[in-house]
Amino acid sequence: MNTSQQPVTNRQRKPENEMTIIDLLRIVYVHWYWFALSVFLCLVLSFYYIKSTPRTYSRTASVLIKDEGRGAKLPTEAAAFEEVNMLNSMSSVDNEVLIFKSKRLMMEVARRLKLDISYRRKGKLRDWELYTHSPVQVSFPEATEQMSLALNITPLSEKEVLLSGFPEQPDSVKTVERMTVALNDTVETPVGKLVVTPSLYYSENYYGIPIKVAKRNLEAVALACNAGLQATLASKTATIINLTLNDASPQRAEDIINTLIDVYNEDVVNDKNQIAINTANFINDRLIIIEKELGGVDTEIADYKRENQLTDITSESRMYLQSTSTYQQEGLSLENQQTLSRYIRDYLTDPSKAADLIPANTGLSDTNIEGQIRDYNELLLKRDKLIGNSSDRNPVVQDMNNSLAAMRQTIIRTVDNLIAGLNMKIKNVRAQEARTSSRIAAVPTQQKYVLSVERQQKIKEALYLYLLNKREENALSKSITESNARVIDPAMGSNIPIAPKTKMILLASLVLGIVIPAGVLWAMAIFDTAVRTRKDIEDNLTLPFLGEIPFKEKVKKEADQTLAVSEKGKDAISEAFRIMRTNMDFMSIDGGKQQVIMTTSLNADAGKTFISSNLAVTLAMTGKKVVLVDLDIRKGTLSKRMHRKSEGVTNYLLGIVEDLRGIIHSSEFHPNLDIIYEGPVPPNPAELLLGNRLDNLVEELKEMYDYVILDNVPSNMVADAAIVNRVADLTIYVVRAGMMDRRQLAEVEKLYTDKKFKNMAVVLNGVKYNRSGYGHYGYYGRYSYYGYGYGNDTRKKRRKIFGKF
Repeated sequence: MNTSQQPVTNRQRKPENEMTIIDLLRIVYVHWYWFALSVFLCLVLSFYYIKSTPRTYSRTASVLIKDEGRGAKLPTEAAAFEEVNMLNSMSSVDNEVLIFKSKRLMMEVARRLKLDISYRRKGKLRDWELYTHSPVQVSFPEATEQMSLALNITPLSEKEVLLSGFPEQPDSVKTVERMTVALNDTVETPVGKLVVTPSLYYSENYYGIPIKVAKRNLEAVALACNAGLQATLASKTATIINLTLNDASPQRAEDIINTLIDVYNEDVVNDKNQIAINTANFINDRLIIIEKELGGVDTEIADYKRENQLTDITSESRMYLQSTSTYQQEGLSLENQQTLSRYIRDYLTDPSKAADLIPANTGLSDTNIEGQIRDYNELLLKRDKLIGNSSDRNPVVQDMNNSLAAMRQTIIRTVDNLIAGLNMKIKNVRAQEARTSSRIAAVPTQQKYVLSVERQQKIKEALYLYLLNKREENALSKSITESNARVIDPAMGSNIPIAPKTKMILLASLVLGIVIPAGVLWAMAIFDTAVRTRKDIEDNLTLPFLGEIPFKEKVKKEADQTLAVSEKGKDAISEAFRIMRTNMDFMSIDGGKQQVIMTTSLNADAGKTFISSNLAVTLAMTGKKVVLVDLDIRKGTLSKRMHRKSEGVTNYLLGIVEDLRGIIHSSEFHPNLDIIYEGPVPPNPAELLLGNRLDNLVEELKEMYDYVILDNVPSNMVADAAIVNRVADLTIYVVRAGMMDRRQLAEVEKLYTDKKFKNMAVVLNGVKYNRSGYGHYGYYGRYSYYGYGYGNDTRKKRRKIFGKF
């Protein structure tokens, strides 16, 4: 405390309400225990979160997609058979990313890995995922993929386990809480039939340890896996897809990604083989028919020659046949094309094969028809795949159906035109052949018949051999069909968990532990509008500041509560009143002496009596004669604390006592201090104080004493303070720390600027130095219990209760 501080003279200050770094450091210093407790609790919570949260691991695989639209074309084994490859389709890497994320593929992965059944072991703070390390494996023979259930399995011995934790059962069913069953047996349980089989990890270490088994909906499991799967391109120009999955079990994450790649490859190969399968079925059907027809022609020739006893007639007609051989070969080729065209025409018009793929590469000479068939098959495959991921009502599917119908009609018309053209060519060839045949009229009728039958035999034989060749080509194409994807890196990753992030969580909890109390204290400081410190006074008032009085704890005796200074005291309160006494020496009115000092305040219980009595003792310690007058004639706080009911100031003002010395009493606090008590409460306090006897009283006291201190009432409660102020030389305005709202200081400033009180100065009472500066919280409010009649004890008790709160 600065013992040499002088009173602040009149000046105009700008409010300085900004919180500085020093204020923040002061908050931390004063309330360090709250920061320590907050940090401790946040660290404990974060430690519990880290220990109770399952570890999460990340696994990533890289897959190269053979996309002809991006990058260089890679050599494949199919390139060596480009002439017979019927699967020349292109893939888009952007589409493949979506296919990897498709629900259908993940459903198949979950089905193969049995992801709908999980195994967990309860730990101290969190459950441990066992996956492939479970001591038991459970199968549900009658459970559907949509079923969800859970139970606990506890190994008991080498042959038995305990089943428990069944879900609640209907009232009509007998409640079963636990069952002891044998391993490898199919048993009936409240959740249906199940079989418990031991795994390689089944040992004594698991005896008595319950294993949580959960059977979940397969579709929900697939959706959950899809939600956690990330399929992204390595770069914008690359055709490499990175597949990343985070899971509590690193082995399960690896299995899911690797199995997903296998399922994808199988799906791609199956799609590409579908055309080859349909073509093979068509060729096999035609081979069976032609084989029967060819056998019938051979039998007919043999029977005819045997019945007619014919020998080799070729040499007899060779010279005639040479001229017809050219027409026969040409006719044979045209008829072959005609037969194939009719086969294709029948296949296209067959209603039962309207949704099937059209056989490709059947040997038609018209390349336009082959191209149309290939385009039709590719569009049909795309339509079927889109239906698998959506529905028939999809507008895109409907557009494709319309396109397919139009393309099929176009192919039929093209085939009809081809057949018509072949018919015309055959007709011309047959006409030429007929003219040549007329030249061999001499050949026996039998020879002509044999030639005709042999011609049909050659046609069937040539077609049979042709179909056999195409079947081999189709089988070769099917065997070399390859997938679009090549695995660059299988699923792998670090064994260090990616979550929870321990360092980040601990750092965040440390910061949060500091921010929470700092934020609370800052908010309390911002919303605290009570006057707490000298800074609040100086920022809002321009009247002189006499000093600040430290807070004094309440004591049981009211007399001890009134006096706080001692002549040899070195405590803070005694020093504060000495500073106040020193600061009063610097204040003067036209060089006059500050002899009559009046204390007042804006609120009740500001400590006016405390300031008056202790200031009187402090002045008396300097050897001055001091008299303390209790002019609070409505309530008489000073007189009540002294427990004096003798005659007082009201007796003199009423004229009951004429001799002033009759109401002056010696003080037990100091020999140089006398006290004039209140006296009886008058019915008209204000009118009594307006009388001349008050002026006479003060004038006589000024002649008898060096200082006259008047303990008065609050200024804004009743008019007594303003009335008495006419006899005062110095007005000490007492502000109680924590009891006055800073917004009320404007009223005090107005009293000073309007000069309602003489030589006005302010004293801040009840300052708690251990909580000085920012960080003093609470607003006691203002309770007016001054008034005519005085002594409102009920409101005072309520005031004390709220003040403590």
